[in-house]
Amino acid sequence: MIDELVRYLSSPSNREVLLEQLGQHVYLALVPLVAGVALALPLGRLAQRVRWLRAALLGTAGVVYTIPSLAVFVLLPGIIGTGYTSPANIVIALTLYTAALLVRPVVDALESVPTHVTVAATAMGYRSHRRFLAVELPLAVSALTSAVRVASVSNISLVSVGALVGSGGLGRLFMVGFERPDLVQIPVGIVLTVLLALLVDLLLVVGWRSLTPWERAGRAVIGS
Repeated sequence: MIDELVRYLSSPSNREVLLEQLGQHVYLALVPLVAGVALALPLGRLAQRVRWLRAALLGTAGVVYTIPSLAVFVLLPGIIGTGYTSPANIVIALTLYTAALLVRPVVDALESVPTHVTVAATAMGYRSHRRFLAVELPLAVSALTSAVRVASVSNISLVSVGALVGSGGLGRLFMVGFERPDLVQIPVGIVLTVLLALLVDLLLVVGWRSLTPWERAGRAVIGS
């Protein structure tokens, strides 16, 4: 097994294929993550501010997230008119899944902002949109980060499922490994997928800490 793995990785063509599939996996996982966050923020804000819409938005998000991903990958091309192997199918489907997963955490994160802070911002002349961007959203980042981390791992995992309908990414290693069968490509795909998930999670944590310097300052004060 070890010898086969060494031979596989020592081949320049195999390494080129791995890098190409890794790049595809990163694109197919992270573009929907960013798009899903951008979609979930206004939806969560709307659910927070318009109480009679909350149940409908949260209920719809819950239903969307329960739809099996493979079924969406198969049905989406017939709905939007793309080819069955088009990367757009994966990007659109995972964007919807990400947004559906994050709507409720966005609502909870915004509601975790202390009322006296929003009242003070309003008294200082902040209008609704400016208060949201400059006060509420930065303070909600800490509560929202954990949900975004979960969504990133979910996306990285679901991209592999897209290989069943001919999309790129590391899932192709699983498909080829099962078809041949090849006991080398499957563990390589698993290891690269796990490492990618860990790296993205680490980057999200670093990003969260850089966006919330007051969190470190608060812990330093408490520790002293």
